[in-house]
Amino acid sequence: MKEAWSSFWRRHQSLARAKWLAVGLIVTLTVAAALVVNQGLRRMEPFLRARIIAELAERFHAQVELDSLHISLLHGISAEGKGLRIWPPAEVHGVALPEAQGEPLIRLAEFHFHAPLNWRPGKPITISLLALQGLSVHLPPRSRFQLVAAAGSQAASKPPSALAGVVTLLVEKIECTNAEIVMETDKPDKLPLEFAIAHIKLANPASSGTMSFDAELTNPKPEGTIITSGSIGPWHGTDLGEIPLAGDYRLEHAKLASFKEIAGDLNSTGHYQGTLRALTVDGETQTPDFRLTHFGNALPLQTRFHAQVDGTNGDTWLDPVEATLGHSHFTAQGAIVRVMEAENSVAPQSIGHDIALTVNVDKARIEDFLRLASRTETLLMTGDVQVKTKLHIPPGPKQVHERLQLNGWFALEKARFTSAKIQGRIAELSLRGQGRPQDVKTTDAAGILSQMQGSFQMAEAIITLPALEYTVPGAVIQLKGTYGVEGGALNFAGAAKLDAPISKVVGGWKGALLKPADRYFKRDGAGTEVFVHISGTRDAPDFGIDLERKKQDENP
Repeated sequence: MKEAWSSFWRRHQSLARAKWLAVGLIVTLTVAAALVVNQGLRRMEPFLRARIIAELAERFHAQVELDSLHISLLHGISAEGKGLRIWPPAEVHGVALPEAQGEPLIRLAEFHFHAPLNWRPGKPITISLLALQGLSVHLPPRSRFQLVAAAGSQAASKPPSALAGVVTLLVEKIECTNAEIVMETDKPDKLPLEFAIAHIKLANPASSGTMSFDAELTNPKPEGTIITSGSIGPWHGTDLGEIPLAGDYRLEHAKLASFKEIAGDLNSTGHYQGTLRALTVDGETQTPDFRLTHFGNALPLQTRFHAQVDGTNGDTWLDPVEATLGHSHFTAQGAIVRVMEAENSVAPQSIGHDIALTVNVDKARIEDFLRLASRTETLLMTGDVQVKTKLHIPPGPKQVHERLQLNGWFALEKARFTSAKIQGRIAELSLRGQGRPQDVKTTDAAGILSQMQGSFQMAEAIITLPALEYTVPGAVIQLKGTYGVEGGALNFAGAAKLDAPISKVVGGWKGALLKPADRYFKRDGAGTEVFVHISGTRDAPDFGIDLERKKQDENP
């Protein structure tokens, strides 16, 4: 029995050793086969790299470089590539194109993907995620792509590649980090527009289909973060700028201080559609602390807009913008375009934006606009205002209020001056004009409101009013002169036409003595006409009557 058990145990140990030897042999052979296949792939990498370069060169009609490509089959199909560069074509089918300026059309630092090892002939290799890092797209101006398209149309279609249909890839999702898009322009006085993209995801990517995307990018000006999602494609041509786009966006915490002359924290939401080169954007903005940096007073600003945007340079056509500043409503239409320094052709620099708008202030308060252009809370006046004007702000190093140019018309209703001295003089003028000088000391001056209307121009921070008509009960004052935005300098002169004759304007015993003079001051249907002036400053005005001028006018 003992010998039988020993014999059985020896046979069992022999079978076990044989079993584990077979398992070890299988594992060794498997690893060896994988290493052999992997080594074979290593040897095939230069060929595959060459095929990738050839396919991309044929697709873009361009010079293509790929620094390295590594493929492994140890855990499915894994690939890693580095240093991909695609240049714009120097010629297409023998037709020479302008020089590409040495900048690649597409530059990619590295890419990675992994796919399961379950490929069968006739079936695509499915890649669930293609990861890209350091993508840079340098988009040439439209003229170059037009030449590419024209040259391509002269050539007969090529037969498909010998590898076409042998191995195909199906990419389900693309994720890209640290990307940028630089969009060149044909205009010599424009700078390229640059977008920094922190992260973007593309779902269902295909060269001839529509892809959905989610992205986070940095808006160049005003500097802020854009969160956007939508669709892109299909792309049928060579011009990347003609790719269709549609989506929604959210701009957060954009710093208006990047424009230097203005400041505030802007947030915006909206929808866009079109192409990279021509987008239609509808949206709204909220800036709770909008201000002119030179003055500092802040007001809430809200807008709703419809705009056409040229993505190659950022030029924007507003049609229209509906805005509310404080308690004031207005609309604007026009263009905002970037201007490049003409004298510096080697390294062009932007000198700012040229803004040309038609503005219609239909329901507003004058104090909102005065507060925005003042360093203090003390304002010249209050009242309802309507304005129609052409607005132009050329670029330049001066402050915005020094570059602001206006040419328009305004009407001010229910106006009241904040200065008790000025308002007191206005009340006195009104009461004397009605022949009630005895009521000057007992009447509340704040209760006498006035109206004002006229044309105006503004340049070099000076507002010029060539024909200002100021009306209070009992008097009409026609003035012309200037008002200095910086410092509030007043320099006006004109004529005051009063309803009452001069004797009743003066009143009392002095008025009785002036009774014979009534006929000398009576003119053009007015009981009295005298010449007046307003000088000094907003904070220290000087209001007076020029009787000597009347004498000179009567005795030339």
